[in-house]
Amino acid sequence: MLPLARMEKVIIVGSGCAGLTAAIYAARANLSPLVLEGRQPGGQLSTTTMVENFPGFPEGIEGPQLILNMHKQAENFGARFSYAEVTDFDMANQHVRLFADDEWLETQAVIIASGASARYLGLENEEKLIGHGLTSCATCDGAFYRNVPVCVIGGGDSAAEEALFLTRFASKVYVIHRRDQLRASKIMADRVLKCEKIEPIWNTVVTHYIADQKGEMCAVQLRNVRTKEEKQLEVACVFVAIGHDPNTKAFAGKLETDPEGYLLVRHLAEGKHSGVFIAGDVADRVYKQAVTAAGSGCAAAMEAEKYLSSFER
Repeated sequence: MLPLARMEKVIIVGSGCAGLTAAIYAARANLSPLVLEGRQPGGQLSTTTMVENFPGFPEGIEGPQLILNMHKQAENFGARFSYAEVTDFDMANQHVRLFADDEWLETQAVIIASGASARYLGLENEEKLIGHGLTSCATCDGAFYRNVPVCVIGGGDSAAEEALFLTRFASKVYVIHRRDQLRASKIMADRVLKCEKIEPIWNTVVTHYIADQKGEMCAVQLRNVRTKEEKQLEVACVFVAIGHDPNTKAFAGKLETDPEGYLLVRHLAEGKHSGVFIAGDVADRVYKQAVTAAGSGCAAAMEAEKYLSSFER
């Protein structure tokens, strides 16, 4: 546990692609950043399979390996890491203060790269079923569902990637989407539609999860949004891929957000308040790509370095 009296030059909140890139740049600038990794070190990339569109990897790279490489790179330059999770934020003093794991930390500059978390449907019994046949991570849980039918809810690139990955294990993968075509990029949509193991169910939503006597998922109740027809679909697991919510709870009411809760930035990475910089999916409601997160992490670190150097002149 860090002593309360310690003043940090830079604290980075989050250890996904944005946070680790910021850590690399800040560490190379001899700022010795402290990275608060939170409860999901590595962010969304840590649960991604093959990353094919990150520059410099012509054969692709597994998400967890990319995160591990970036973590080592930042550490080699002098970044420090803690699993502490930020739960409160204060700008009343001259410097920014963060409350993490039962203590206040003070810093001259903070880079908020806390990312976003998977969104669920909000149906009855949802929380009880998470981990019992309901998940948002195919790479985490797909291997547990070999030779049984599963379904993916969603129609974007994430849903397409989840569905394709699950064909390695499941006997059948249903893709349930409220529209009549996928929103995914053309290359991902084509892969899904050409895969014999995947069956799309169009214009349909899940209205209820059905569990067996042991409390494990065994089916979902479906409703066609056009015909209103309802039916049950037997599946052993439901993989939800309908988007994410920004991890901004600790900053709510203290930093500016858009209506969906994403942090607002000025220029490339500056927050409205001095010493606050923002990077990655916590502010990006449009692109949500590893490469754009990395770019914003770089910008945030460079802006933080410029901000800190202004006090040394």
